[in-house]
Amino acid sequence: MSKKIITTRKRLIEVARNLFAERGKNGVTMNDIAEASKRGRRTLYTYFKSKDEIYKAVIDNELMKIFDKLQLVSEEKTEPDVKLRKHILTHLDAVKWAVTRNGSLRADFFRDIYEVERTRRKIDYKEIKLIGEILTEGVRKRIFKPLNIDLSAMMLLYSIKGLEVPYIRQNISRVFEKYKDSIVDIVFSGIKR
Repeated sequence: MSKKIITTRKRLIEVARNLFAERGKNGVTMNDIAEASKRGRRTLYTYFKSKDEIYKAVIDNELMKIFDKLQLVSEEKTEPDVKLRKHILTHLDAVKWAVTRNGSLRADFFRDIYEVERTRRKIDYKEIKLIGEILTEGVRKRIFKPLNIDLSAMMLLYSIKGLEVPYIRQNISRVFEKYKDSIVDIVFSGIKR
């Protein structure tokens, strides 16, 4: 793909994200996106066949931003237990950031949670791999107990994901902020030597 095509696609996705955040998915038309992007409908339809397709691209884009933050954590030169702690906290904060920065999309996120989860699967597999690499290093360095890495990485991811909705909805965020080290320590009690 040429740089111009990539730039135009990114621009369309960001314009759509802003509109969805402001009005919700149902309050936006393809015409609205074309108008706001200062592109014609023909250009918009060249890149996206439907509003659902551009909505999915917005979700994919937001999920990649979350994954990019996690990737940066995994590349840090720190001990595995520190890295895993930071991974857990970065995951929760990044998901909360992505949902809350998208205004009206926040309601769509909770209403379309199954669609969002379907889209997240490919990112989940990548995140499980990142967690697995951290666990492998921790076992190798004898910081963590010997573990079934694949199973442990999967269980850790789904445990973290289980905290997302209450964290985003503020049901646990104040408590979590105050006690997040203790909550993360509960995770470590099962794997740390």
